[in-house]
Amino acid sequence: MIIRGGENVYPDEVERRIESHPSVREVAVVGLPHDEYGEEVVAFVVPADPSRPIDAADLRTYTREVLAGFKVPTDWRTVPELPRGGLGKVLRRTLRNL
Repeated sequence: MIIRGGENVYPDEVERRIESHPSVREVAVVGLPHDEYGEEVVAFVVPADPSRPIDAADLRTYTREVLAGFKVPTDWRTVPELPRGGLGKVLRRTLRNL
């Protein structure tokens, strides 16, 4: 769970919405430290088409259609793949250090 400005943000809820966008193959959402809000919501996105960069403004609008504003990522980062451990789980700690 990410706590942003006193509000609870559940990464899986945000990820489900973002992954439903046709330009996204997969995504991981993590919280990173933020001076004012405690944590900020950051999305690491693997594009469906690696030759086309993600359109953060489009994804932000798409996500905001369903989710409250405080749940929408403030930072969108394109990655070629998500780091995974031996069991296939996303290594969120690794993402926090990118």
